[in-house]
Amino acid sequence: MFERCLYFNANHLSRVVNKLMNDAYASVGLSAAHAYLLRLVLDNPGLLQKEIGSMLHLEKSTITRFINKMVDEGYLLRKPSIIDEIKYQHIYPTAQALNIKEELTAIGESVYKHMADAINPDEFVKIVDKIRTVTHKL
Repeated sequence: MFERCLYFNANHLSRVVNKLMNDAYASVGLSAAHAYLLRLVLDNPGLLQKEIGSMLHLEKSTITRFINKMVDEGYLLRKPSIIDEIKYQHIYPTAQALNIKEELTAIGESVYKHMADAINPDEFVKIVDKIRTVTHKL
């Protein structure tokens, strides 16, 4: 009945991928969403909250909530600045975050390899590209 339904199939895929990712990052005590935010900041220290939201395709309120949690847990810190009389918050990793950077990267690579191998590495790349294309068109 739902074979053609993008809504149900996309949500099912999302739940499966979320479980894989959350299970993988549980070893460092982070959800996948928090781990990806942390990986982004580790690779790009000093990003603005707005830039993080844009890169992760998340709303400002969600990014604020995620960053608050990561600040409280000691992984991130905010450094305010004023640009053209507007206050901004630059986000930086802490030493605690730097200590797990390699582990976060290894987990991400491992999960990627697992998913790609389960499908077929070449097909996996095409599927992800197609999902991105569909998302931008809708």
